[in-house]
Amino acid sequence: MKEYAVDTKPAQNATARSADFWARCKRFAIKHQGLIVLIVIFVLAIVFSPVSRKGHLIFLTPGNLTDLVRSMTPAAVMGFAMTMVIITAGIDLSVGSTVAVSGVLVAMLLQFWKPALSIPAQITIAIAAGLVVGAFIGFLQGVIIAFFNIQPFIVTLAGMIGLRGVARWIVNNERVGLGLGDDVSGKFGNWFSSKEFMLGSFLITALIFGILLHKTVFGRYVRAIGGNAQAARYAGLPTRSVQIGVYTLMGLMAGFAGILMTARTTCGDPNTGISMELDVISVAAIGGTNMGGGLGTIPGTVIGALIVGILTNILGLNNVDFNIQKVIMAVIIILAVASQRRQKEA
Repeated sequence: MKEYAVDTKPAQNATARSADFWARCKRFAIKHQGLIVLIVIFVLAIVFSPVSRKGHLIFLTPGNLTDLVRSMTPAAVMGFAMTMVIITAGIDLSVGSTVAVSGVLVAMLLQFWKPALSIPAQITIAIAAGLVVGAFIGFLQGVIIAFFNIQPFIVTLAGMIGLRGVARWIVNNERVGLGLGDDVSGKFGNWFSSKEFMLGSFLITALIFGILLHKTVFGRYVRAIGGNAQAARYAGLPTRSVQIGVYTLMGLMAGFAGILMTARTTCGDPNTGISMELDVISVAAIGGTNMGGGLGTIPGTVIGALIVGILTNILGLNNVDFNIQKVIMAVIIILAVASQRRQKEA
């Protein structure tokens, strides 16, 4: 009786191709998980969007998208700087209080200081003051961290408490309201709270920090210090200068966010920015920045800012309790950090 050999190679090749396909899909999903999550969140926001009386999805209306851009931009611009801070294995808990100090200072200059200057000149001076104060706060904290070798958590926690006290003290814990007409404070609010300025601020700061982190020597130093600070010192890298630099940039962006918040709310409020540091850290963490330092990207932080902004917006549209929103955000942060660990192990 004749025996016939069965050729199993086609089946084996098909199995190998299938395994290779799924392996490539897995690698793609791990590499682009932030973008995938953003797409899922966006689709869910559309699905769960309330409907207006005219039958329109409120989430996609121009008015709501404008509110989305305005609300997410302050945390986003700080998130870009926070990404660099975290990459150096640092943290800044004082950003919310720095926002308050900058905001009330700008409001006071606009409302109570009446020099013989044109409106654009007065606004320019007020903005410059807010930025300089924010940058100086970051610089001072960076010097303490770099030269006194104190943990960033401790230094910036003290800054968070002390700066909040300063913001309340200089205005007697009262809001400084801005005008709504054609005077200097009214012009300031109209110019700097517009959707065009907010969106432009988001895109331009993302571009600047993207170039700074990914295309410059300074950015390479930032990643090297976060990867192994001791090795970076032995290699002759200016570790102290880089640390001071990233905290100065963080303070500068917090000062800028204070200006944006003051324009959006039409007042300088010493209590603004409370717990905002958590939103800023969330943007960086959800965007894939390694909380242990060494790894992080600005494009990832852009995605993180969009995820946080869209999620916060759709939860608000559905009248989800503010405290429940914070619980949901906390869960997402934990999942993001857990995902980072899995990605690192893979």
